[in-house]
Amino acid sequence: MPNTSPPPLPSYRFRRIDAVRNMARFYMLSLEPTLFGEVAVLRHWGRIGTHGRQVLNLYPSLAEAETVLARQVALRRRRGYVEA
Repeated sequence: MPNTSPPPLPSYRFRRIDAVRNMARFYMLSLEPTLFGEVAVLRHWGRIGTHGRQVLNLYPSLAEAETVLARQVALRRRRGYVEA
């Protein structure tokens, strides 16, 4: 029987460390399916070593969620975050 599970949704882990400025941050982005057929963009950020904060935004389609995710990934890279 062929494997019919959907492909995994993308997720990204970033960090930004600057010892001179005493900066040690993390930022995680992922797409998560919901029970109602929507797709959630999960953003989790904070100082490394803390629990940080989380925000979950819902989108009606995978295409919309992927667009938002791509924008957020580009923004993190512009702000100096590197993939962990």
